[in-house]
Amino acid sequence: MIIAHLSDLHLDGEPRAEERVAAVMDYLADLAVDAVVVTGDIADHGAPPEYARAAELLKHPAPVLVCPGNHDVRAAFRAGLLGASPSDGPIDQAHEVGGVLFALCDSTIPGRGEGFLADETLDWLDGVLSGGDGPAFVAFHHPPVEVGVPLVDAIRQSGEQRLAAVLARHPRVVALLAGHVHTGASTTFAGVPLRIAPGVVSQSLLPAEPGGGRGWADGGPLDHERPPSLLLHVLHDDGRVTSHQRVVPC
Repeated sequence: MIIAHLSDLHLDGEPRAEERVAAVMDYLADLAVDAVVVTGDIADHGAPPEYARAAELLKHPAPVLVCPGNHDVRAAFRAGLLGASPSDGPIDQAHEVGGVLFALCDSTIPGRGEGFLADETLDWLDGVLSGGDGPAFVAFHHPPVEVGVPLVDAIRQSGEQRLAAVLARHPRVVALLAGHVHTGASTTFAGVPLRIAPGVVSQSLLPAEPGGGRGWADGGPLDHERPPSLLLHVLHDDGRVTSHQRVVPC
């Protein structure tokens, strides 16, 4: 199985973000991937027209699975991308593709930048993972560990020990998929591989890189000139996940 993983589109009604998303989806149109997973910040302002445009752009023959990020608004996200009635509750979804479970968790706190998995989301995740023993991916926007980008680490997912307890009960989870950081990164959490997709709209810089020490008032540690990127995850028969980063000319 091959999974395309992208994140942080930040569609804002302006042509720049739309062109970058369109370039990524054009690239994916020629690939026989089994699923496309988008880990949040699909809209920049959470406005209905942004989700309408996202629905137009995020099309692929394979299932396109989306979860919200801190820039998204739950009610508009539900209506515009899921065809569901507007609601402010957590957007948690389970999809099975080719015998593989994708559990998409809502790590957002409405109106805030940092992340947290609500008790109801963790209870839901525990139940979903208990429903079988095949391989499973768990996806959310905010990574539950620090990744070396201080401004983003300050608004990562907290309360992570509760997530670790759920994962310990379910060894079927082959990897965690996240976004939020705007850079491709690979680490582990609770003994499970954690793969973070690079940003489509921009790329983060480490403090050691020129511009990497900027604060949010100065535009943040972001490079808007680098082209969009994504990850391609290969799920092997033995349960290993190999991840490849691809840069898309734009």
